[in-house]
Amino acid sequence: MARLHLVAHGARLRGWAAAARDDYLARMPRGYAVQLAQRVPRGARVVALDEHGRELSSAQFAAQLARWAGEQAAIAFVVGGPDGLDAETKRAADFLLRLSSLTLPHALAQVVLAEQLYRAATRLTGHPYHRE
Repeated sequence: MARLHLVAHGARLRGWAAAARDDYLARMPRGYAVQLAQRVPRGARVVALDEHGRELSSAQFAAQLARWAGEQAAIAFVVGGPDGLDAETKRAADFLLRLSSLTLPHALAQVVLAEQLYRAATRLTGHPYHRE
């Protein structure tokens, strides 16, 4: 099973954003589960969201997620607050991921990440959510 963690800094999400994020996370297919976490679990691969990170297509993201999951380590996706992530967190990350060329508010970034995790997991398990 892929052990995925979403570590979000900053204020609590408004109801609409939390509901959307949680809906995608609850629908994850068998073999994939995302836990909301206060901090990065020890030994986890750290994927930090950053505007200067690498932007992947949905297909590339799914392939990358499969490679990471195959390493048998937990994967922690770290989302910054309204001011992003501090320099130390970004330096310590194993991978910097850019969700979009657009600037996304903190809440929307969590929703987009949750949807892309769901899309990647369904793609990898043959679920019909993702269509080519």
